Amino acid sequence: MKQKTLEDLFQDGLRDIYYAEKKILRALNKMKRGAASDDAKAAFEAHHEETQGQIERLEQIFEMLDKRPRGKTCPAIDGIIEEGDEILDEFKGAPALDAGLIGAAQAVEHYEIARYGTLKRWAGTLGMTDAVKLLDATLQEEYATDEKLSKLADSDANQHAIAAE
Repeated sequence: MKQKTLEDLFQDGLRDIYYAEKKILRALNKMKRGAASDDAKAAFEAHHEETQGQIERLEQIFEMLDKRPRGKTCPAIDGIIEEGDEILDEFKGAPALDAGLIGAAQAVEHYEIARYGTLKRWAGTLGMTDAVKLLDATLQEEYATDEKLSKLADSDANQHAIAAE
């Protein structure tokens, strides 16, 4: 039996995040439809568009590796998205809905930051400089999105949720 290598681990991680990004794309549509405020809807729409570009970058990396882009079931993202679905159901119509959705979106961002950071380091170790650049571009977007979500939560959603109490 062939011993698994860092490159095998890297490719496994790519399949994991590819699956995750596809799931996130669908979840963002649901979050946008469910959000109460126009600002939250706009944030989820912007993240949806950004995610499409991130999927394209992953597909470029698969192409560099001469691999067909395919996902691998990721229980972590499935669980995070399930929590977001629960917020949509349990807080529908409630003043705290957008605060909950933003929190769920940030859980997704934090997962992505961890995964992309790891993949970038592995790509660097493997000497995949073009992949490092693509992964870093996505990582920087994830950091920026997390920051935008924090600002939206602080300036609007959290205040709206507490004002209703």
